[in-house]
Amino acid sequence: MAIKPRIKLDKKDAKKGDLVEVKALVSHIMESGQRKDSSGNVVPRKILNKFTCTVNGKEVFSADFEPAISANPYIQFKFKAQESGPVVLTWTDDDGSKIVGEESITVS
Repeated sequence: MAIKPRIKLDKKDAKKGDLVEVKALVSHIMESGQRKDSSGNVVPRKILNKFTCTVNGKEVFSADFEPAISANPYIQFKFKAQESGPVVLTWTDDDGSKIVGEESITVS
């Protein structure tokens, strides 16, 4: 089953130059790689380690996450509206898998 992040833009219709606030929450069970299972084997690390946000294909925000990131991470940031298009949020896991969510913005 694909994970669908919850994404909220405070403005889906903005004027050029407006600041647009993004709030997003994604479901992901984090594993730091420091715990052991009942057999004494180390549970492999599995965290979201990279986040990017693009608007119409241009990166407007990115972040690198460390092992202390919480499970089901919430992120909030602002970007300056320049053009209309898809707002794509991408979380990348240690194994290279990605969770992608998308909203649209119209800039006038």
